[in-house]
Amino acid sequence: MADVNLIKKIFKRDRNIFQNDLRMEPTYKSVESDVKIIADFTEYSPMHIGHKYCMDQAKKMVPNGIFVAVVPGLFERNGRGNPYIMTREARAEVAVAVGADIVVEGPPMGIMGSGQYSMCLAAIFKALDADYIPRGYRPFKGFNTILETISNGGGVAPKPYKIVDMATKNVLYKGKLHEDNYVIVSLSKSLKNINFDFKDKFIFVKRIEGVSGTKIREYINFEDFKAAEDMMPPETINILKGEIEQNRAPLNNLRDVHGILERVNNNDIEYLKLLTLMDDHTSESLIENRPFNSILEVEKSISRGFSRNHKNRVLSSLEAGIFKEDIHKYIDRYPSVIRILKYKNEEVLNEFQKRITHRRLEIWQWRMEIL
Repeated sequence: MADVNLIKKIFKRDRNIFQNDLRMEPTYKSVESDVKIIADFTEYSPMHIGHKYCMDQAKKMVPNGIFVAVVPGLFERNGRGNPYIMTREARAEVAVAVGADIVVEGPPMGIMGSGQYSMCLAAIFKALDADYIPRGYRPFKGFNTILETISNGGGVAPKPYKIVDMATKNVLYKGKLHEDNYVIVSLSKSLKNINFDFKDKFIFVKRIEGVSGTKIREYINFEDFKAAEDMMPPETINILKGEIEQNRAPLNNLRDVHGILERVNNNDIEYLKLLTLMDDHTSESLIENRPFNSILEVEKSISRGFSRNHKNRVLSSLEAGIFKEDIHKYIDRYPSVIRILKYKNEEVLNEFQKRITHRRLEIWQWRMEIL
């Protein structure tokens, strides 16, 4: 079982990386290669056969392209504010073992609002100058119209209980979307907002049935790999077992409890209000109800917010200790650097470097120092 001290080390390291990235400026140069970039954003928590299927389908369509997996990074928290099951280093290792050519670090999702990290995802696709963007989707009656609009380069915006064509303002669908489908729609909106031409770039792959990330994580928490082996590639299982043996996984039930309690018990209201995702009502409630002795007590003082994931995101914000002002600066220049977490071989890396000469690249160097 992973030790909570690992979480503390990761947060300390990632705060330094976050601040270093704030001081960097993007670079822009001419491209030296015409190899096609297939850029896919996936959390891989963990990598399952559905992820592999989407990757394989995209690689079949673009056999000579470079498959770039964008794996979210800093602070190891997903868009719902929950911890990942493995570090991004391990998730990157799995991605390459299963078939990715390059793995780059994605945005720190758990300490942002959904609209903020959607904008960051759009920015990384633009920075990679992606030629193709594979996305898994769940089919249902009426969704094809949405997919056709996006395939033709049209932005589609999610509104309360409806989906709207950004150009014509026509309502394409009434109702709420499943999370996978919502991500596609939200991404199209963000790509349109940053003026990235995505016409004919999306590769929509129908999701395979019988795969549940929630069930996989439950099985892993009990180290019941037999129950999960039909849903995970053997590469995922082998690397995950190795991480568990090294006490680096599973991480999905761990938080820096001491850090959270120290932050809410020992800082004034003005400090708390400055933290990302923190609203005035929550700040006031934390001051009023402290001292706290447990995460559950803290959670009860966090306002509900518009999202069911709001409380988990605020807990992640309290772990990270990042201010709203710095998050806005970070988003404005994101990605100031394209950080390569893992690559298949030197040949692929060299080809990627020639294709992405227009951006600052950095090879990940931090793992052995911390983990």
